[in-house]
Amino acid sequence: MVAYQTPAASILSTEVVKVSHTLHLSAVSPSYYRFHVEHLQSDDYSKDKDAPALIGEMDSSGSLNAHALLNLTEHVRARSVFQTQQSQFVTWQFETEYRGNDFTAAVTVANPDVLRESVILVAHFLQSVSSGLVLGGELVYHRGRAEEGGILTLAGQYSRPNWVATLNAGKGGAHASYYHRANKQIQVGVEFEASTRTQETTTSFGYQMELPEANMVFRGMINSRCIIGGVLEKRLTPLPATLIMGAFVNHRGDKLQVGLGVNVG
Repeated sequence: MVAYQTPAASILSTEVVKVSHTLHLSAVSPSYYRFHVEHLQSDDYSKDKDAPALIGEMDSSGSLNAHALLNLTEHVRARSVFQTQQSQFVTWQFETEYRGNDFTAAVTVANPDVLRESVILVAHFLQSVSSGLVLGGELVYHRGRAEEGGILTLAGQYSRPNWVATLNAGKGGAHASYYHRANKQIQVGVEFEASTRTQETTTSFGYQMELPEANMVFRGMINSRCIIGGVLEKRLTPLPATLIMGAFVNHRGDKLQVGLGVNVG
C-alpha cells in the first residue's frame, strides 16, 4: 500500500485544504485507489486549530464517505454523515450536540425514510460528577415496517492521570476496559466484552511500546479467541515516509495475515 499526501494548500488565512491519495496493490485482496480531501477551518467556537469542516473520501469503485462538521455556537455543534456503496445510499445521518460546562447531550437521526416508515434515533447524555468520574447513558430507538424497539445502555468512566477505566452495560451485554500508561514509552490495556445476543465473551490484552531513539512504535494484542497480532511502524528518516509491517495469527481458524506498507507524507 502506498499513500501520498499533498502539502497543505492555504486558501484563506483561516481555511486549509488537505488532499491525499492511497493506492493499494495486492495479489490476495482486490486492489483499489482512494482519494481523500479535508477542508479545515478555524473559527471562534472551535477549541482545535484547523478543525475539519468538510471531509470527503471516494474510492475506485465509486463508494463515497462524506462528513460535514459545523460549530453553530460555542456550545452547539452539528454534524452530518453520508455514505454510499457504489451507487446505493447506505447511511445518511444528522447529529446535534450540546456541550455544557459539566455535561454533554446529543441527538442523532439516522437513515430516515418516510416511504418505508423507518428511522433510527440515538440520544445520549454524559454528566461529569467529579474531576475523575463521568456517568451517563444512551438510548437507541429503531422503527421499521416489521419491527420496533429500543435499547438503553448505562455508561461510566473513571480516570486518573495515568489510567482510565470504563464500563458500559445494557440489554445487549456489557463492555469494560482498562487503560494504563506505565511511562512515556509503554502503554497497556485490557478489554472485556460480553454479548447476550451471541452468548459469547471476549477478553483482549494490548500494549504499545515507543522507541523514540529508533523512530519506531510497536503495537501488539492477544485475545481469548486465540488471535495474536502485532504492528511495527518505522519512521524512515530523513525521508518523509513510514514503513508499516503487521501480522495477525488466528490459531483456532488456522489463518495468517501479513501486511507491508509505506506511508508517505
